Amino acid sequence: MVEDGAGQMPEGTTGDGNLTAQPEAAVRTGTGPRQAWSGLPWLVRSAVLWSACLVVFVAGLYLVGKIAVLLAPLAIALAVTIFLTALLDPVLLLLRRLRLPAALAALLTVLLLLGVLVGVGALVWNLTASQFSELGQELDQGLQRSRDFVTSTLPVTDAQLDKLIQQTREGLGGSTPDPVDGARTATEVAGSVLLSLVLLFFLLKDGRSMWQWVLRRMTGPNRDVAAEAGRVGWRTLGSYSRGTMLIAAIDAIGIGAALVLLRVPLALPLAMITFLGGFVPIIGATVAGAVAVLVALAAKGPTVALLTLAAVIVVQQVEGNLLEPLVMKRQVQLHPAVILVAVTAGTLIAGIAGAFVSVPITAVVYRVIDTVQRHREAAGRPSAPV
Repeated sequence: MVEDGAGQMPEGTTGDGNLTAQPEAAVRTGTGPRQAWSGLPWLVRSAVLWSACLVVFVAGLYLVGKIAVLLAPLAIALAVTIFLTALLDPVLLLLRRLRLPAALAALLTVLLLLGVLVGVGALVWNLTASQFSELGQELDQGLQRSRDFVTSTLPVTDAQLDKLIQQTREGLGGSTPDPVDGARTATEVAGSVLLSLVLLFFLLKDGRSMWQWVLRRMTGPNRDVAAEAGRVGWRTLGSYSRGTMLIAAIDAIGIGAALVLLRVPLALPLAMITFLGGFVPIIGATVAGAVAVLVALAAKGPTVALLTLAAVIVVQQVEGNLLEPLVMKRQVQLHPAVILVAVTAGTLIAGIAGAFVSVPITAVVYRVIDTVQRHREAAGRPSAPV
């Protein structure tokens, strides 16, 4: 064996001439993937990690949305059932305190719901059925007056406005109705209503035992966290459903009274539209108010229309700034930007039904995630380690 230099053996060899592993310093200064990742600035690493998490989250939401669209009748029936169960839960508990069996209490609750819906529907139909055709005519006249105002005030011609309206209708998916599609939709709606009623009975009767069965399958601290998150989520949904119904009724009464005082025709149908629109936060109230203003414009002219607009704004401001914080508990309040995004996403995924259920789903998911995070922080286990 030939020595290197002044009797020194080459680096990386032993006395018997065998090669050894590289020095530890050379390993530490290698250029493997881990070393390359560690060499990146922390800002780049954080951006990569958050981007990957965002991609996975969006992909999960997209997959859930596609499944919900494919199973739209079932998804809508489940959402409506859970919403009604949370709304009617106090009635069920009251009947149970009267020592009624669970099945009988659930059946009476469902029958009470059907009685209220059928009774109110029959009353409203008898009072407003003959007025809905007039409502359509008044809306057409109001739109025509608005059209005349736009074409006479702005540099827009009738042809340009017609083209814009046609493009808007095409963008919203407007087309000539197909009788086959109409019959299929009616069949799906009837099936969804029947399925919702059956599921409502079973959830009222056995919902709590079903939840206890789920909790018994969990072990350790996860059971306590799941139990607390379930209680908070259910309380949030119940508060939202009852609060939304009360606020929608107050809006309908306030705006309906203003329409009666201003002698605007079709006050009762407009109040009913306002009540239904109250279940879609922000957007529903805006659309209902716009309909009322258009009818007032067509029937009574610009002055009454402006007074109607002022009344709608006053009622909605009182509702948003005074009644909602009192009626809606703090735990179900969401930022208006979050509500707009949720309603828009729900509308794009499932149309009107998605707009109705998007906000309560968002509120419940937020409260559940917040509860789980607080439990982890209390236990000394951060939910998102950096």
